Amino acid sequence: MNELVKSLPSPTLPGLHLPCVDTCKGWLFKWTNYLKGYQRRWFVLSNGLLSYYRTQAEMAHTCRGTIPLATAHIEVGDTCHLVLTSGGRSYHLKATSEAESQRWVSALQQAKANATLLMHHSDDSGDEGPVPQEDRALTQGVLKTLASKLDDLSTCNELIGKHGAALQRSLSELEELRGSADSADKVKAVNERATLFRITSNAMINVSSHTAKPQAVYHHRIMENDQLQMSILMTERSIRGLLIRSCPVFAVGVERTQEGDESDENDDAEFFDAMEDSPAFITVTTSGDINSVTNHMQLRRTRRSRIPDKPNYSLNLWSIMKNCIGKDLSKIPMPVNFNEPLSMLQRLTEDLEYSELLDRAARCDSSLEQMCLVAAFSVSSYSTTVHRTAKPFNPLLGETYELDRLEEYGYRSICEQVSHHPPAAAHHVTSQRGWTLWQHITIDSKFRGKYISVMPLGHIHLQFHSSGNHYVWSKVTSTVHNIIVGKLWIDQSGDIDVVNSTTKDTCRLKFSPYSYFSRDVPRKVTGVVEDREGTARYILSGTWDDKMESAKIVDSSQGCGGSEGKQKTVYQTRQPKLLWKKYPLPDNAENMHFFSSLALTLNEQEEGIAPTDSRLRPDQRLMEAGLWDEANTQKQRLEECQRLERKKREAQANQALEDGQDIEGYQPLWFEKRTDDATGENIFVYRGGYWEAKDRQDWTQCPEIF
Repeated sequence: MNELVKSLPSPTLPGLHLPCVDTCKGWLFKWTNYLKGYQRRWFVLSNGLLSYYRTQAEMAHTCRGTIPLATAHIEVGDTCHLVLTSGGRSYHLKATSEAESQRWVSALQQAKANATLLMHHSDDSGDEGPVPQEDRALTQGVLKTLASKLDDLSTCNELIGKHGAALQRSLSELEELRGSADSADKVKAVNERATLFRITSNAMINVSSHTAKPQAVYHHRIMENDQLQMSILMTERSIRGLLIRSCPVFAVGVERTQEGDESDENDDAEFFDAMEDSPAFITVTTSGDINSVTNHMQLRRTRRSRIPDKPNYSLNLWSIMKNCIGKDLSKIPMPVNFNEPLSMLQRLTEDLEYSELLDRAARCDSSLEQMCLVAAFSVSSYSTTVHRTAKPFNPLLGETYELDRLEEYGYRSICEQVSHHPPAAAHHVTSQRGWTLWQHITIDSKFRGKYISVMPLGHIHLQFHSSGNHYVWSKVTSTVHNIIVGKLWIDQSGDIDVVNSTTKDTCRLKFSPYSYFSRDVPRKVTGVVEDREGTARYILSGTWDDKMESAKIVDSSQGCGGSEGKQKTVYQTRQPKLLWKKYPLPDNAENMHFFSSLALTLNEQEEGIAPTDSRLRPDQRLMEAGLWDEANTQKQRLEECQRLERKKREAQANQALEDGQDIEGYQPLWFEKRTDDATGENIFVYRGGYWEAKDRQDWTQCPEIF
């Protein structure tokens, strides 16, 4: 299409002579909103249109906006500012210098004059001279090609609607499937319709990508094409996620290659996320006859995909918090209006949202590639927090939470609240896919007036069964801003040091705090993976709310420009590869506390769970159901009972002191305190017995806390 557009004659008319102005390109700062302020964008002025992109690389696929200068008003302000007004919308721009500002102003004014003259001249047909035969023939050919392509687009559009509707019906039938006799036919139908949808989608992209367009509508069509490709991509991602989550016999059709230090030499090596970059679509894989597939599907449970919408209750947070500045947030009694219907134990379990990263890491032969995936996993746990400004429920002492996903993802998880002041939780996960994870986290939170800081203290441990590699890392600080006035927003900042205590490989991840004056993308994360000798081997980059990529280092050199007179190291790398990509949020997520697909299932009722499980907590269940007044009543009752229990334990401890007896203190049921060999800290680790008690349905040891 680019070649065809370039072959079109210049947009001048006979008898009309316009000053020749070259295309103007460069960086300008564009005002976005009060949260992000001015953001750097790449602007391109061409053919009377001012287009902008986030980066120069985006010019090849995604235009963020286009301003037609023929109808725009240009206003020059002071200190390098200028304002463009078009179609009732104002664009506030800022240049880096006076000279740069003057360059853009001159180019914009000249382009506007040319576009205006061209528009007026084309409207006045009486002044036009005869159009040359060659130009007329070329124009007619272009219009004929355009009409043909538009017909193709219309046909593809109808087919996409038809195949999309058929695919949606099949997905609905598959979700409702409960071991019926025609399960194999349903699986085959979904696979065929998914393939038809992809073929038709690609056909529409190809047609729209090669459609000849007059230059006056060129940028508009480009933006439509970008939106179409993004829509199709998100639809395919949603379909893939739904199929894989709802039916384990579905798998991405990519064969895994042998992994090792030299896997970057092979372009087909699957080091990145297969779901994101796989050349194939969803295929059905079976290890036996179709009866085994049917039997597997009979055992598969359909998880819920929505919860009641959040009520629109208003409450002034400042009226509650103004007398609590400097205090520990866990000691401030707050109504459920500022909570989300999940406990802190369930939020810890949400770290497993992207457990497939650890499954892939367990299959790695290279410890350095394994480190990249572990680092990406440590970042992925923050992706669910970007819109989640509400606080989780503080667990009661002795409260537990289990998550059994052996059928779907091969792991089992158990959490227990082991201390109330300071609040601390212990967590243990065992996976049949080659790894074990455990953590003991203490939450330190402070209210600072304008913001709340939440600082998780403790370490996360991960061990792979086959290699014995043992990784240790900690969490960064979470900050909720605009407590007094404005829209609440959350930021993550600090460093994460991921250490492989077995091989001594390390990775330092830097979470850049948001800054009004920074030119970096918001929520930026960068990191360097080093081997045991301290040699940098991989560069990691991305954002904690979207994706992470890795690039293998092939050479390094000392450059200039470092701070404090130090030389800055410049790395030469291969093309980056995708490690992790965030799943899209479910439909209507904004009315369901912005919960992810996993979070929506965490409070779903389960049979046979311990009586101390968070799912049985009454105030939390009432809040999820939208009964907030009743939830507040129950929350006050539970907190009062907990205070009475604490006073009772303190009285018993004082009596034991007076009697000269040893004071044992509170002992968790499923975890015990040990000294960690890797860090030397005293932490609570899983002592075992929970899943065996569940199998026996013997909960006689459990306290009555609800």
